[in-house]
Amino acid sequence: MEILSLSFFVGIIGNVISVLVFLSPIGTFERIIKHKSTEDFQSLPYICTLLNSSLWTYYGITKPGGLLVATVNGFGIFVEAVYLKTGVLVGILNVGFVAAAIVVTQLALESETQIGAIGLMCSGLNIIMYGSPLAAMKTVVTTKSVEYMPFFLSFFLFLNGGIWAFYASLMHDYFLGVPNGIGCLLGTAQLLLYAIYKNAKPSNNTSLQGLMEQGWQKEPLISQC
Repeated sequence: MEILSLSFFVGIIGNVISVLVFLSPIGTFERIIKHKSTEDFQSLPYICTLLNSSLWTYYGITKPGGLLVATVNGFGIFVEAVYLKTGVLVGILNVGFVAAAIVVTQLALESETQIGAIGLMCSGLNIIMYGSPLAAMKTVVTTKSVEYMPFFLSFFLFLNGGIWAFYASLMHDYFLGVPNGIGCLLGTAQLLLYAIYKNAKPSNNTSLQGLMEQGWQKEPLISQC
């Protein structure tokens, strides 16, 4: 009874942190709307999160006792759908793939096998979701700037992975525990990358660097006092 009470409490905390994960890119999207450009921000994390939330909602509905998982991921579907505007890719991944997963698991598999198949798909996508912000790693390393790698997204992904891994250990849910444990490690890697390049001096424009590599000398057009 005490374990169930603890797991419910941990699940509530996990839901709160997951909501913060879903809401953390608001500042990024305000900037995109203000500048009317996506600049060098990556859409992959949000596409993966929407797909991941869709399948976890299905998993939570299918598995007995999965209400906490289903509700927070249902909220995630709504938030990520508002963020994304890459219609064709979102349609293929999130409508086509999820619909196919539901049809196959409902028609071809029995109850326990069904939960296992859904859990396996969710686990794989969860790992991809946690690692997806590293798609910006090349940009961060090249420019020596974390401008296009939002800190709060990486930070809350780290917390989210840790708390849900703990919740899964209480519930003995390996499908939930393994990917979130890996997610906590990937979140740590993202935070380390952020710490390394947070105060690094940004590199110059790539085209100017190319000219310098060819032997051109860059002179200031206006002298500075």
